[in-house]
Amino acid sequence: MAKVKITETVLRDAHQSLIATRMRIENMLPIIEKMDQVGYHSLECWGGATFDSCLRFLNEDPWERLRKIKDKAKNTKLQMLLRGQNLLGYKHYPDDVVEYFVQKAIANGMDIIRIFDALNDPRNLETAMRACKKEGGHAQGTVCYTMSPVHDLGHFVSDAKNLVDIGADSICIKDMAGLLLPYDAYNLVKALKESIKVPIVIHSHYTSGVASMSYMKAIEAGADVVDCAISPMAMGTSQPPTEPLVATLKGTPYDTGLDVSLLTEIADHFRPLREEWLASGLMDTKVMGVDVNTLVYQVPGGMLSNLVSQLKQAGKSELYEEVLKEVPRVREDFGFPPLVTPSSQIVGTQAVLNVITGERYKMVPNESKALVKGEYGKTPAPIKQDVVDKILKGEERITVRPADLLEPGLDKFRKEIAEYIEQEEDVLSYASFPQVAKKYFEYRQGMKYKIDPDMVNKQDMVHPV
Repeated sequence: MAKVKITETVLRDAHQSLIATRMRIENMLPIIEKMDQVGYHSLECWGGATFDSCLRFLNEDPWERLRKIKDKAKNTKLQMLLRGQNLLGYKHYPDDVVEYFVQKAIANGMDIIRIFDALNDPRNLETAMRACKKEGGHAQGTVCYTMSPVHDLGHFVSDAKNLVDIGADSICIKDMAGLLLPYDAYNLVKALKESIKVPIVIHSHYTSGVASMSYMKAIEAGADVVDCAISPMAMGTSQPPTEPLVATLKGTPYDTGLDVSLLTEIADHFRPLREEWLASGLMDTKVMGVDVNTLVYQVPGGMLSNLVSQLKQAGKSELYEEVLKEVPRVREDFGFPPLVTPSSQIVGTQAVLNVITGERYKMVPNESKALVKGEYGKTPAPIKQDVVDKILKGEERITVRPADLLEPGLDKFRKEIAEYIEQEEDVLSYASFPQVAKKYFEYRQGMKYKIDPDMVNKQDMVHPV
């Protein structure tokens, strides 16, 4: 038995889950030095949707955000979430872009990079993990947790072993939908501890209401680190709250050693911000409760709201129950992918179209076709052959690592935005989100030279919330 360590998520996943990643750097900086004194295992503060959101909604440079946080956090490791070959975007990027992105993330202050792939295809993690280790970073391999006939203990242990074999320094079980039940958590961690020698991290969301209980059972089975959020930004679609877990483990063999009075001061900083976000409508009370449908349909909370929105737009809200029943059928047809970005959107949209049109796979979006073709990688189980035939109509499928088909891109991106480059990292911002980054660069030039903002083309920009 050993002390349990805590990763604090308030600077990344908590606000991504509760307020659509809209927390600004000025909301963070006043409290980071205090957070740095707590003794957290790490501060998750970058990656996920923060990069996109900084550029798209907040008119912030994500690289400057990272440097500012690093400047305040002298003692605590910084951590980020990276979507493997997708980096922080929604498509595969060439290897040279992935390698340079990881290099620059570590150069700007990142310590631990949690690397995942929506299909748990290790081929989509290899380049990022290798780059992370080359730069002296901690490469955390990630297994996306889900439930299906093929996802048993043996499957998850095999996935974790594969990641250790390609260099993972630790393994994270990423329960993005809050599906990991307490006794399943115990059995999974126990099996992993018996099979691999690297630390085990548990990441869950409170969506279904069981995450704190699952953390306790995972800790009893030997989990080394758990992800929590300071209480004003915890629960609902966010993580379990930090303070109750610290209090629960105090005086036990798992005692975190964290100071509750310091945690209270941190909570005091975020509480008025939470009230402000609630009052403005940025934080919706709907995301704060328990959604039992998460467990019934095994669908993440965010995906449920997307389904409702799509049906409303089509004027077919009455088909909600039918769509919920169609989701697991599409998921089975598509080889049981874990429901996380982008596979959750692909499966959900296809289920909606199947129900609305009244004929399965009559209408197939490009993303569904790409998944079936193999452009996202290998699915956990084979895709049903009749579905392949109907969607691809004889087109050849991809069996190699998808990124092997991509040409190097850094030089091309650098030439395309030569006039805007103020720092080398700008090339990576542009490679990740070309249109969004370019608009941000135009905004930045306008600020620098005090040009009338109306002269800057910001017609499509979403202004800060």
